[in-house]
Amino acid sequence: MSARGQVSAGELLQLVRSGRAVTRGALQQATGLSRATVGQRLDRLFRAGWLREGAGGPVGSPLGGRPSITLEFDDSHAVVLAADLETRHARAAVLSLTGEILAEHSGTLLVEDGPDAVLGDLGHWFGELLEKAGHRAEEVCGIGLAVPGPVDTASGRVVQPPIMPGWDGYDIRGRLARAFTEATGAPPVPVLVDNDANLMAYGEQRTGFPDCSAFVLVKVSTGIGAGVVVDGSLFRGIDGGAGDIGHIRVGAEALCRCGSYGCLAAVASGGAVARRLAEDGVPAASGSDVRDLLAAGHPAASALAREAGRQVGDVLATVVTLLNPGVLMIAGDLAGTAFLTGVRELLYQRALPRSTAHLHVVTSRLGERAGLVGAGALVVEHLYAPERVEERLMALGV
Repeated sequence: MSARGQVSAGELLQLVRSGRAVTRGALQQATGLSRATVGQRLDRLFRAGWLREGAGGPVGSPLGGRPSITLEFDDSHAVVLAADLETRHARAAVLSLTGEILAEHSGTLLVEDGPDAVLGDLGHWFGELLEKAGHRAEEVCGIGLAVPGPVDTASGRVVQPPIMPGWDGYDIRGRLARAFTEATGAPPVPVLVDNDANLMAYGEQRTGFPDCSAFVLVKVSTGIGAGVVVDGSLFRGIDGGAGDIGHIRVGAEALCRCGSYGCLAAVASGGAVARRLAEDGVPAASGSDVRDLLAAGHPAASALAREAGRQVGDVLATVVTLLNPGVLMIAGDLAGTAFLTGVRELLYQRALPRSTAHLHVVTSRLGERAGLVGAGALVVEHLYAPERVEERLMALGV
């Protein structure tokens, strides 16, 4: 927090949003600001429509008196758009600022059709979803997008994505902002882009495991990737490449879509399992097809999923030893009983007992909505960060 005389309206909002100080008196105590200064800065937030008064809190004094009026973040002043893009399918939604999904849509969208077409389609989806949710386009404060490839977060561009042909270095943020404007007539809004496993991890950790200081999610679908949340923040590495465990070499000779041989994704992803099933005459072309076969109890699919889980579990033993997470979450098309059994077999066999003594190995709680929730949360945390609050308040003239 800034020096006492410099504590900003944005920092007061952060204290309220986090629940650390939700009355005027608590804000004075937390910041050292005078009652008048706290009042002035809160007034800016009230005029922007970002704060509201809630019910009175408990009486703080044993002598009784009037209860303190609590302060609440007012999530009704704006909405967020989010989309989760996979190789052959996408999901989009309108979310409240507190993460409630107000309307959603899913459908076929082929990433191989290229960014211009795919992002244009998402713009149309957003327009239809806003109408379905009963919100105007002018209420949108930002857009979050999850993509199945490594992302340079500074530029919002994917970097050499193995399963996104034609997307390398493309200006995703600019195109999606234009697509939103073209579909709705509203001015462009900020667009944030991140890797799908990252945003799934962010959504799952924030909603289900907020007190877990080291959280790892592994998504096993067409490819394999991991998202890591440390102390409440995404760990991305220096240029967005952290968590790309699908391209760890595991000694096999299978050709991966990245052009290398022996990658984990080449032998243990949903796509790899689908290829092996197809070779045996079982109709399967993707991880989603494998998911459907697993749901139907197909014995060959279950056997191959368990084998894939063992291969992934072998790699995760190193991940767990390195990061010592409290939660390891398995998500994606293969995240069922057979795959999880295989993961547990090798993970607990290869990792040191100390690394797994307090580890919880679980499956996704948010399911297919995890990426949407994470993308929405990323936008909100970005736009309502203390330094950005000041910029936005000045732009609003309050």
